[in-house]
Amino acid sequence: MLEKTLELKEEQINSTSLNSEKDKEIQELQKELELLNNELTKADEDLERLELENEKLKEGHSDSSNSKIIEYTNIEISKEVILKKMREILQNALHSVTITVPNIHDLQELKIYEVRAGINMKISCEIDPEIEEQIDILEEHESLDNISVRNFIGSDRYVILRDGEELFLGFKGVNDSNHLAFHTRDAAHIKIFNSLVMEAWLRSRPLS
Repeated sequence: MLEKTLELKEEQINSTSLNSEKDKEIQELQKELELLNNELTKADEDLERLELENEKLKEGHSDSSNSKIIEYTNIEISKEVILKKMREILQNALHSVTITVPNIHDLQELKIYEVRAGINMKISCEIDPEIEEQIDILEEHESLDNISVRNFIGSDRYVILRDGEELFLGFKGVNDSNHLAFHTRDAAHIKIFNSLVMEAWLRSRPLS
């Protein structure tokens, strides 16, 4: 737009320069032309600065997106997403499974009954003996010979270890929708975290 205005001003100057009586108008137009040239130069400098800043932002975003280290501080991973992943892992079980969930109601989301009867399952979760519904859920699961359920008070984690070959860990964050999640089939990883997997089972107790 500035360039177009400059062209118009130059045309006005050229059209009036033939008439000596319009010297004053020419001078005014030349001043305007000089001001416009200064504005155009400043606009070019601003545009160049913005382009440089834009490039820096793109480079910073690229570096961040290419990082292989995930920070979970503000990542939204809901309880529903975690239970869905645990359910998927559970469906592939062949021999044994160790599970920890915060509350016995979470077991219903895992669809335990779809697992083959020959798979040994150790489950830790919080159970309130004063709530009849939770006792009913406990009795339903314990009626199956391959399932053992223990009371783990104050559970803050989601754990499933399948056949000693696949591990998923999820830990509650400050917000209900923020969880730290870890999934691996690496034997070295599983060995390191195995004590954490067994901690809930060893600290839990049968509900008399």
